[in-house]
Amino acid sequence: MRFRPCIDIHGGRVKQIVGASLSDLTGGSEAIDNFVSELGAEHYAELYKAHGLTGGHVILLDRQDSPAYSADLAQAKAALSAYEGGLQIGGGINDENAREFLDMGASHVIVTSFVFRDGAVDFDRLSRLTKAVGKERLVLDLSCKKRGDEYFIVTDRWQRFTDVALSERTMERLSAYCAEFLVHAADAEGRQRGIERGAAEILASSPIPCTYAGGIASEEDIALLGELTGGRCDFTIGSALDIFGGKVPFARAAAYNV
Repeated sequence: MRFRPCIDIHGGRVKQIVGASLSDLTGGSEAIDNFVSELGAEHYAELYKAHGLTGGHVILLDRQDSPAYSADLAQAKAALSAYEGGLQIGGGINDENAREFLDMGASHVIVTSFVFRDGAVDFDRLSRLTKAVGKERLVLDLSCKKRGDEYFIVTDRWQRFTDVALSERTMERLSAYCAEFLVHAADAEGRQRGIERGAAEILASSPIPCTYAGGIASEEDIALLGELTGGRCDFTIGSALDIFGGKVPFARAAAYNV
């Protein structure tokens, strides 16, 4: 079980937000901030590189048609340049632009909304994306929210439910097209109230590497995630890290790097 660091970019700045607060009613430009950094994305990329942390996630949170997206992209480019080959990137990626992000220095591209359309997996799009970048450089974001007794994959910055349940069957089928899964428990994201146990338990059955994000607020939460997944799932911490204004020491998180 490894720590995967993150660089979330919104409004052209590195931030930690309450995930469920994003809204397209404002063009995706407003959200509840937990932390807004005075430092650029390259600072965090250099920090992660210095600690030998690989597989971190750069996430562009603004819509591509938002006025802020170009500023987000500039920050992302700076991070990828500072740590070439050490970071993955997601946000507005499709089969036509994915290769550009790899050429910027990303190790993988992370995709959700492009491959989920009308509530289902668009396997034609998914196949085109896999062909464009190669299975080994594609991460599918299966971020989810609970509806009834099940967790369903959500898209469009976690605002839109699909009809695709997060399940062993879903992961088994999609694993043929990608190298990893990234799963944010969206309702827990940025709230520092503990992990979504139900979502974490599902990830124990992933046939390929996966990373859990959402709600981790302490080392006890990390230990619980390890118990629920049999140590088979990596993890991300955002708002709870001291480098983002939280209480979990970054050095402690970075020690999970085996």
